[in-house]
Amino acid sequence: MIFFKALYLNNRIIIASGIIIFIFLLAYIFPGLFILGQIAFIVLCLTIVYDIYLIFGTDRGVKATRLCANRFSNGDENKVQIILENSYPFQIHTVTIDEIPHQFQRRNVNFSANISRGATKVLEYNLRPVKRGIYQFGLVRVFVNTGIGLVRRRFSCDVEKSVEVYPSFLQLQKYELMAISNNLSELGIKKIRKIGHNLEFEHIKDYVQGDDFRTINWKATARKNELMVNLYQDEKSQNVYSLIDKGRLMQMPFDGMSLLDYAINSSLVLSNVAIKKDDKAGIMTFEKAFDGHLPASKRKNQMHLILNFLYNQTTTFGDSDYSNLYVQLRNRLRKRSLLLLYTNFESVHSLDRQLPYFQKLDQFHLLVVIFFENTELEELISTKPEDTLGIYQKVVAEKFAFEKVQIVKTLRRYGIQAILTKPKNLSVSVINKYIELKARQLI
Repeated sequence: MIFFKALYLNNRIIIASGIIIFIFLLAYIFPGLFILGQIAFIVLCLTIVYDIYLIFGTDRGVKATRLCANRFSNGDENKVQIILENSYPFQIHTVTIDEIPHQFQRRNVNFSANISRGATKVLEYNLRPVKRGIYQFGLVRVFVNTGIGLVRRRFSCDVEKSVEVYPSFLQLQKYELMAISNNLSELGIKKIRKIGHNLEFEHIKDYVQGDDFRTINWKATARKNELMVNLYQDEKSQNVYSLIDKGRLMQMPFDGMSLLDYAINSSLVLSNVAIKKDDKAGIMTFEKAFDGHLPASKRKNQMHLILNFLYNQTTTFGDSDYSNLYVQLRNRLRKRSLLLLYTNFESVHSLDRQLPYFQKLDQFHLLVVIFFENTELEELISTKPEDTLGIYQKVVAEKFAFEKVQIVKTLRRYGIQAILTKPKNLSVSVINKYIELKARQLI
């Protein structure tokens, strides 16, 4: 019974059988072909038996191993490898099907390959998850046939595995590597000239060509009889909080991933940048209620705590309560902090209801409101309408796009920092704003 479950017929056997049947049909007209048909039928049967013997003559056959990380990075391409080992004493042709997690909704993860005797073949592909959570891989199915190609044998390799999809740590590593090599400008991070001097004095050093004359320390210069300058550093240990709105408006999908997950990925990257600059990074999440708070810190395991904190964030698709957010922040944050609020508004009217709370927060902290451009509207606006319905849709799209610009102007009119960005540019826009605020000494 197991033998028949693993045995499959190839197209070649169907074509060969069809030819033999056609010969027998012609034998009614040309009787001499009947013997030829019989011979061909016997040869086909013997060849099938021989092919089955070759492919089922060993228990070892083909071994498949799947290699992938235990954690996947959300929104990024994650590499998966399948290693095939041929134990047959001859070359084989394989078709490999990997049972990937159902969340990907893909049925095209299959590969054809020829593998020489005793050789190893590495198959590689990428998976891009768009939701956090646990993903379950199934079996690897390998269909094998010989050069004769009449029958196939199926190998089911038990390599089932669970993978956890976390916020985008690959993006975090990319920014770290670019920062080490001083190539952040390639990612869109701007170099912003500092205005004036930072507030924290570090030490006195010898003057070298290019130092600012305004930093000359005249007392030290007089004592050593050579030019000495004061060296300043960025203010450290400032609180930087990412406030993540988990309401229903943050569930809008862009490129398969929700705005909430874009915000989570960006918060992870920004927190790492802030800690690298000796600031304290923290996370707060809210919806109908204030439901999550990781206090700002720059301890060694803080990024690990932030990663696990963000991994567990879910939503009930309710409306967000900004009044409760204001109350909680006033009770919990005693020190002036940078608050980066990830949220979304579609109209000035929806902003007006929350504006009083933003103004109050901005009195005690530095608030930056971050919301998103609708990239689908941009595509609709850029297309030329062909009928009355198209004209109507374009006018409505332009109205919504205009509303987004008005929201930015409204916030800035009340002295509140604002970022309007495309989801794919979110991390770069937020880091640029953070660097700008540090340079302007507004934190």
